[in-house]
Amino acid sequence: MPSFPGSPRLFKGAIVLLDSISFSPKGMVTLQYNPETLRRTLQVQRSGNDGGDRLEALRLTAPPIETINLEAEIDATDQLEFPAKNPVTVVSGIHPQLAALETIIYPKSSKIQQNNVLAQSGNLEIVPIEADLSVFVWSINRVLPVRLTEFSITEEAFDTLLNPIRAKVSLGMQVLSTNDVRFDHKASSLFRFHHQQKEAFAMLNLGLNALGAIGSLL
Repeated sequence: MPSFPGSPRLFKGAIVLLDSISFSPKGMVTLQYNPETLRRTLQVQRSGNDGGDRLEALRLTAPPIETINLEAEIDATDQLEFPAKNPVTVVSGIHPQLAALETIIYPKSSKIQQNNVLAQSGNLEIVPIEADLSVFVWSINRVLPVRLTEFSITEEAFDTLLNPIRAKVSLGMQVLSTNDVRFDHKASSLFRFHHQQKEAFAMLNLGLNALGAIGSLL
């Protein structure tokens, strides 16, 4: 059924992949359905411990460690209703969508082969494989460099060939801050923009009336 022509266009959350060296776009994984909830946790980074030096009580050593958790749904039911238009789904189910997410945390198979050749040739120092930079996009106001830290998939339905056709994917991500990467890294510049944007939003919340009310209490 076609949507109402005057309805607003839905912005879908996504994970954009950038080359870790050139930062050129490598791909994008769009969430089929936006999750209804998004859980964010911020762990304060400060100097000293509880009961430590009183002079250090208000000192912050770095941006907080922010983690994001969400649960996304992938469902091929709509595509399977029109098999002629979706031959890949008919043959493979939602394997392509799941693979697009899973390969974010897999090293490239070609790199594994290259490292094996280096090891067999007697190379004593093999640099660990660097993954693409993942950027979590959740509206134009939240574009964050992230590292996937948790990943679980619950496949809930299958076709006659046992291809999954419906699944829930739980993702856990840690936001990469200026404390995690080089200052000149693309991830660092993305985080700095996010940090500055957050400060700008905070200023919008501090109206003149609110400042006056606070001032009267001090």
